[in-house]
Amino acid sequence: MTNPSHYIDGAWVAAKTTLPVVNPSDGQTIGQIGRGGADEIDAAVRAGHAALDGEWGRLDAASRGRLLLRLADLIRRDVEKFAKLESEDVGKPLAQARADANVMARYFEYYGGAADKVHGETIPFQTGFAALTFYEPHGVTGHIVPWNYPMQMMGRSVAPALAMGNAIVLKPAEDTSLTALALAALTAEAGFPKGVFNVVTGLGEEAGAALTAHPGIGHVSFTGSREVGTLVQQAAAKNVIPVTLELGGKSPQIVFADADFADAASTIVRGITQNAGQTCSAGSRVLIEEKIYDEFAGELAKRFKATRVGAGSQDLDLGPVVNATQKKRIESYLDLARKDGLKILAEGEFGTNLPPNGFYVKPTLIGDVPPGHRLEQEEIFGPVLVAIRVKDEDEAVRIANDTQYGLAAGVWTSDLGRGLRLARKVKSGQVFVNNYGAGGGVELPFGGMKASGHGREKGFEALYGFGALKTVTIKHG
Repeated sequence: MTNPSHYIDGAWVAAKTTLPVVNPSDGQTIGQIGRGGADEIDAAVRAGHAALDGEWGRLDAASRGRLLLRLADLIRRDVEKFAKLESEDVGKPLAQARADANVMARYFEYYGGAADKVHGETIPFQTGFAALTFYEPHGVTGHIVPWNYPMQMMGRSVAPALAMGNAIVLKPAEDTSLTALALAALTAEAGFPKGVFNVVTGLGEEAGAALTAHPGIGHVSFTGSREVGTLVQQAAAKNVIPVTLELGGKSPQIVFADADFADAASTIVRGITQNAGQTCSAGSRVLIEEKIYDEFAGELAKRFKATRVGAGSQDLDLGPVVNATQKKRIESYLDLARKDGLKILAEGEFGTNLPPNGFYVKPTLIGDVPPGHRLEQEEIFGPVLVAIRVKDEDEAVRIANDTQYGLAAGVWTSDLGRGLRLARKVKSGQVFVNNYGAGGGVELPFGGMKASGHGREKGFEALYGFGALKTVTIKHG
């Protein structure tokens, strides 16, 4: 089940020291992973450069694409294996883990098909000159993925980098590394040349820090907290390399009186309870037009009360949070709500036969939270939704924008003119009108504004981010 080795230069390298792997559903240690550091990162980066100088660097784009498509097929073949690993490692219900595995396959499929579709252009220039552009890989790219969606984030970050011809070094989160190691094994089966895909497991402050600071890295992709993202950017700046940062969020869902209540309520509850609320783009604030506040909050409350929490293997609405630290963090915000006299409108329920040592938190709806309160401003990263009254469109926009974050937002209204107005006014990397999440949307560029980060993943924008644009001018007389 576990693998206390790193995957470097097409081979398994035994770890010098290890870290425990804990199942969040029952708090039990289920194995070990390697605790890598600067030495392992250096070996992986050197392996990546050797691959670029060798077979991988000589492959044309179509050939790279075929390898990615083959990897996508292998992931789909092993969906149940990946789902079981993810459920035990992260605590996700099996159905969600299975969906995540299929999304990971879709990323490799999408970018496999896109690999030979990235075109430069010819540029009208002076008489006697031909000017053209084309994209080249950055070289060896570093990828630090979070613990909340390991499979999705690997696909989202790694697939476009490989499609553009980069070699990669992946540092998965220390809490959730199992699927990264399983994916490494499949790259070998798919036929990727050695050194193209490298995985070093370990702590962020050790392996992660060594990766971001390594002079052989040409680009860093990081998903995680604002605090760590700042450190990543500072380290990358010393080597003058680009970074893609997808950081936190405090995403608003704005509901007007003319919204479809049933659709909005169901989607909003799913948007905050999915993955136990451990989603950067989770809609964690709901701004409700005052004249429908009580009615719509009641719709939300009914759905919250119907949610059931259980072990990943029980496949209920949501599983545990990832570890004891995260459980304590979420509970501290719930304690603050009670201390400040905020009204708990509804809670979900624990399922039957819950393992006693799991990291479980009840989904919670908190009403009439005043703008500016810590629960309205800070990212809780758990299944906690705060409800806020708003008088009108202007107040909704003001409150929606009044946080440090700008990752995602939802607008619920039958007035599409209003929907488009708010889509322009809300300061967010993506705005969903009468939907939220758009079913994953591998094709849709994704990223933040303000403290939610910069750069874009997903869609063709990710490909451009993992390539360096070169301009060539030829004097031909």
